Amino acid sequence: MTTIADSTTSATAPAALWTRDFSLYFAARVVSLLGDAMMPVAAALAVGALYGVSGVGYVLAVWTAPFVLFIVFGGVFSDRIGARAMMVGADAVRTVTQGVLAVAFFTGAPPLWLLLVASAISGAAAAMFQPGVNGMVPLVAKDPQRANGTLKIADAVTQLGGPVLAGLLMAATGAGTVYAVDAATFLLSGLCLALIRHAAPTEGRQPSTVLRDLRRGWVEFRSRTWMWSVILIWVCFGLFVFGPYIPLASQVIGERLGEAAYGWTMAGLGTGTVIGGLVAIQIRPSRPLAGGAVALIGFAAIPLSVALEPPLPVLIAGHVVGGSAWAFWSVMWSTSVQTLVPPAVLNRVTAYEVAGSVSGIAVGQALVGPTSTIVAPRDLLLVSTVVTGAVVAALLLIRPIRNLRRATTT
Repeated sequence: MTTIADSTTSATAPAALWTRDFSLYFAARVVSLLGDAMMPVAAALAVGALYGVSGVGYVLAVWTAPFVLFIVFGGVFSDRIGARAMMVGADAVRTVTQGVLAVAFFTGAPPLWLLLVASAISGAAAAMFQPGVNGMVPLVAKDPQRANGTLKIADAVTQLGGPVLAGLLMAATGAGTVYAVDAATFLLSGLCLALIRHAAPTEGRQPSTVLRDLRRGWVEFRSRTWMWSVILIWVCFGLFVFGPYIPLASQVIGERLGEAAYGWTMAGLGTGTVIGGLVAIQIRPSRPLAGGAVALIGFAAIPLSVALEPPLPVLIAGHVVGGSAWAFWSVMWSTSVQTLVPPAVLNRVTAYEVAGSVSGIAVGQALVGPTSTIVAPRDLLLVSTVVTGAVVAALLLIRPIRNLRRATTT
């Protein structure tokens, strides 16, 4: 049984959290997350209407593949020149790619090659951006767990509004508006990040090469059994759960209940994420990954609720439960990485753990289209449910994961 400790916080913690730098970082993440929350609905509905479930899977996979390939370099460059600079540059690139797609949708039906090229460039830019997301938190917040919980709630709120907004904009004006709004969110995010003044990690930097930096990041990653064990498990999770979920769920829910129902279901997921984030702010397990794994059992409600084809209220409830579970695990994981890895190599280690965890998603997204022509989507979602249970069991059975203690400074 996981021991729960330090479940209360001091009265001064909230005031200490909302510094100028954290407020700007929070604003940057909110606007960017809003655009991100809109895009799965736009991709599932707009791309799906043109090129079917296989087209959706290919567009998502083409985004994910360069993300996985280049993120380790994003970690190196973030440690070399600073996470903020890399994030601002990545936002600028994605402002352009999403703007081009907006124009393409406004002027007609974009060809599949354009969707794939823009998706690939956007994925490469995200690879330069993502390591800094983890690395920036300890620099702008003195209490990483509270910051992570707060950011997870923001993520949830955008998941509440983003899918609904995307659905309404799709119905009223088409996909072009959704992509234009997404481009604007990247522009605003970059501006907020550019205004942040934070102290870089204080450890001295020795002259080095990119290859040497990559090697050191790998050594730091490999030396933490709890970390690479989780990532190996996450490859299976991405392959059988995360990767197939969006194409399969959009198809099953859309065909049975309509496009609006899919948006409301994603909003239910966001509601659950709010709940999980609030709980994660207050509860601090002494063994964070064990506590997160126990909570993660609830994630099985997401694929199971879609597979069983219940009425919409039950479907939404399943996503509320699953979203709560996912948010609590996410905060426990992010805080563990941020507080147990040296700041000077945090971006590189983050890059390796993200690359590993996302690699399974890329394969799952690419295979879901062909597989769904052989196996019914409902049966594939039942497989996802079983895999979720197996993932939780593996997390709890592996001793370095189960026994990992939280940092005493959080």
